[in-house]
Amino acid sequence: EVQLVESGGGLVQAGGSLRLSCAASGITFGDYTVGWFRQAPGKEREGISCISKNDGSAHYVDSLKGRFTISSDNTKNTMYLQMNSLKPEDTAIYTCTATALTCERHLRGYYSDLDYWGKGTQVTVSS
Repeated sequence: EVQLVESGGGLVQAGGSLRLSCAASGITFGDYTVGWFRQAPGKEREGISCISKNDGSAHYVDSLKGRFTISSDNTKNTMYLQMNSLKPEDTAIYTCTATALTCERHLRGYYSDLDYWGKGTQVTVSS
């Protein structure tokens, strides 16, 4: 059975930091594009960051470059999202995913029925 389990969410003041983790079992991260979606209240889910399965490169939506850093430790089958300088508009449910799609499609919000998903973790940034 494949499981992706997120942790590290919570409540933080604006300007603070959080590090999300996504631990996978049943799959090998290196075989997939892995990344993070987020969905804010009343908004569509958006792909925000990913690591390419082809070369391990990290990619971000433009609005988050410089504040968020994605990384993975394939020996632990765990992915991380370091989030700095958090803003109230970063408040959302953050969900990790492993997909056969490319990073480009992930960042454009595409996903597949064959993807693996975590259940999500809530991040709340207070002003």
